[in-house]
Amino acid sequence: MAFLGSAVRRVVSAVRPPLSPLCRTTTRSYSSEPTKEKSVPYEKTLKQADGVSSGPTKPLPRSADVVVIGGGSLGCQTIYHLAKMGLTNVVLLERDRLTAGTTWHTAGLLWQLRPSDVEVELLAHTRNVISKDLEEETGLHTGWIQNGGLFIASNKQRLDEYKRLMSLGKVYGIESHVLSPAETKDLYPLMNVDDLYGTLYVPKDGTMDPAGTCTTLTRAASARGATVIENCPVTGIQVRTDDFGMKKVKAVETPHGTIETPCVVNCAGVWAAKLGEMAGVKVPLIAMHHAYVVTERIEGIQNMPNVRDHDASVYLRLQGDALSVGGYEQNPIFWEEVSDKFAFSLFDLDWDVFTQHIEGAINRVPALEQTGIKSTVCGPESFTADHKPLMGEAPEVRGFFLGCGFNSAGMMLGGGCGRELAHWIIHGRPEKDMYGYDIRRFHHSLTDNQRWIRERSHESYAKNYSVVFPFDEPLASRNMRKDPFHQVLTEQGCVFQERHGWERPGWFNKSKPAPVRHTLTLRTYCIYCTQAHARKKTLSFNFRIKSECLSCRNGVAVFDMSYFGKFYLTGPDAKKAADWLFTADVNKKPGSTVYTCMLNKRGGAEADLTVSRLEPGSANLPLAPESNAYYLAIGGGVAEHNWNHIRTVLQDQGFRCQLTDYSEDMGMISIQGPKSREVLQEVLEADLSNEAFPFSSHKVVKAAGHQVRAMRLSFVGELGWELHIPRDSCLPVYQAVMAAGAKHSIINSGYRAIDSLSIEKGYRHWHADLRPDDTPLEAGLAFTCKLKSSIPFQGRDRLEKQKEEGLRRRIVCFTIDEKVPMFGLEAIFRNGVPIGHLRRSDYGFFIDKTIAYGYIRNPDGGVVSADFIKSGEFTLERMGVTYKAKAHLKSPFDPENKRVKGIYA
Repeated sequence: MAFLGSAVRRVVSAVRPPLSPLCRTTTRSYSSEPTKEKSVPYEKTLKQADGVSSGPTKPLPRSADVVVIGGGSLGCQTIYHLAKMGLTNVVLLERDRLTAGTTWHTAGLLWQLRPSDVEVELLAHTRNVISKDLEEETGLHTGWIQNGGLFIASNKQRLDEYKRLMSLGKVYGIESHVLSPAETKDLYPLMNVDDLYGTLYVPKDGTMDPAGTCTTLTRAASARGATVIENCPVTGIQVRTDDFGMKKVKAVETPHGTIETPCVVNCAGVWAAKLGEMAGVKVPLIAMHHAYVVTERIEGIQNMPNVRDHDASVYLRLQGDALSVGGYEQNPIFWEEVSDKFAFSLFDLDWDVFTQHIEGAINRVPALEQTGIKSTVCGPESFTADHKPLMGEAPEVRGFFLGCGFNSAGMMLGGGCGRELAHWIIHGRPEKDMYGYDIRRFHHSLTDNQRWIRERSHESYAKNYSVVFPFDEPLASRNMRKDPFHQVLTEQGCVFQERHGWERPGWFNKSKPAPVRHTLTLRTYCIYCTQAHARKKTLSFNFRIKSECLSCRNGVAVFDMSYFGKFYLTGPDAKKAADWLFTADVNKKPGSTVYTCMLNKRGGAEADLTVSRLEPGSANLPLAPESNAYYLAIGGGVAEHNWNHIRTVLQDQGFRCQLTDYSEDMGMISIQGPKSREVLQEVLEADLSNEAFPFSSHKVVKAAGHQVRAMRLSFVGELGWELHIPRDSCLPVYQAVMAAGAKHSIINSGYRAIDSLSIEKGYRHWHADLRPDDTPLEAGLAFTCKLKSSIPFQGRDRLEKQKEEGLRRRIVCFTIDEKVPMFGLEAIFRNGVPIGHLRRSDYGFFIDKTIAYGYIRNPDGGVVSADFIKSGEFTLERMGVTYKAKAHLKSPFDPENKRVKGIYA
């Protein structure tokens, strides 16, 4: 009999001393053929698979409203929720049998707490569906087992991370307890607690059975009218192009017939990229081997909670009277040739790669060293560049939806994501903020870049159990997109952040230039762990940006914002489109610039941006198109999302417009601070006085002999201008600005400073303070909405209704006197009752306080009025410790907006 301990010793003795497993550079080949003996825990599923027939299990309908492809967790959850929402003419196609791809061998763990409020809500819905809803609907037990979950902390940083989760859990009513090593031993007597710092215990975590869950889901969906067809592979997706040049799904082809449909949902998991190719859709995921082993019986393990030991990169899942042991390796194995014939199949386990999990498991539960191995499970799983799923409508083809790339969390997230995907299909958008999962979060230049997908997915896999540090940045596949200032800023000590493939300035290390990071190879991951200490040191630099912030507040600073999206909206219906798209009235006289939002049909903010009305003939491309136009400047990290939102609205409304992207053709620098006018007056051939160049206006002017578009705007709350510069003119203009600013001690500043300065002023960050599930009224941006006019715009009806009924939730500013860092997700209490959590927090160096913003609700369900805020006593909970907080109805910094007008006391 093989024992876990002997398996470790056998592998360790075979490894050559000079190379650790992480740094190994030799190549090995692995068979992708199914293993002959399927010794796995899910025997029931395998027995069902033995009698597979040659044809589909049901006749194919001629047409359907939606065709879901893939009978795993996501496919079954999606068709269940579509049917539950009333869409019954829906079909699920599975090429083999339900769960045959990846779902059947999943570990099936469900942890309720994650470092994301949206994910906590998604997990809660999955848990409700599996543990309650399905059994009530069908009378069938899904296999849910509530045995609890333990998160292991071997150091203070890890326990602090768990305490953050505990605080967030209080907002959602999730019970959790921080336990000492002794208390942990009492709960789990077989555990070694000698090296523990503490644990987080969540009593209502549990385990799902994949076969039982998917079977029950499809029975419930079928009872509501949905059709589930197994043994029916998809061989093609028909796409048509309409009169406006828009590509749309037309039909699904199979060997047994064609189903006409306007909507396809790609839930094909590992095979999703191949399915996407059939429709001309890019699906940026990659397949890897993912493994666990199942032990023989362990006396005393019964009823113990599941364990996640992140520092050892291992999980221990209760499997009756045994344990499943698995985790995430630093050197995972890719499945190079994805086979269409791979069903209920496994790979041979590579013990050399898997050893680290065994070592961690034996350390945590010493009894495992003398425990036999009953079976090994090594199957395919799909992983993505940021370890988040791929969801939403594909940019390339209308009606083609993604529900794939779940990074081995498809069972956990399936219920919540299935519901959101169904809502997305039926109503055009999800109910929750799903931007973090939306395929449109990736720039189109990256989604078919196989090297980027492979390397970034590899890094995300290896880092899955790492401590979540604020301001963490990826190491892999950097320098994909660089602006014209990249080299000169590198030489001046710029430390870059990566957003949307762009390298944008994060902060500046004045002592020495930062090394240029080239695209990393897979071999470089041996560097990742050796850099861990250096990374932690780098990420604790919070107060290093103080000089950048205060130089901007007291003097002048330059921000490179070239990564911004820069779009032109032109065409015969451009004015109609602008009226409908934007909440503010952007049809002011040429030369005006307006800050505005774009909404979805539910009134949620899809974007905030500036829109400039251009004067015809004042400049040529790339500064301006020849015809009347609107110039849109949008945060670069969300530019692809915004581009697709605008294009979709134009298509749906039938506006005759063109949207063109000049993001790569122009750079952009922002010069901000009390001395910005003095500096720029030497560079720009224009009168910069308040009268000649008022706030929220723009002009095409000469700068050091080059034409630029100058805009008097600020995102930091100071007097300042943005210069939008043709690419070839960027460096000469920048050098002229720096030369003119030398006598004013001008400095370069980065986005970490912008984060601090903007929150101090109370300006919103989209997808932090402002998300698709927040309305402008809730976000304190009512001034961006033309509600006093009669001009219709998308989402207006929802805002009018909300204004009439009163706000049930709203954003509030908080400050605390203690100098402790907060980063968001901290719980907000009013009079001792949890009423929300922080979305964003930073240190305000000018007011010398921690400042934070979060949305709050009235626990009675009533209106959140100014009196409700003024009359309450507020505390913020950080890592289990509460701090008194002061609530503000306006930003405590320059509440009268004098500084942006150039008025300094």
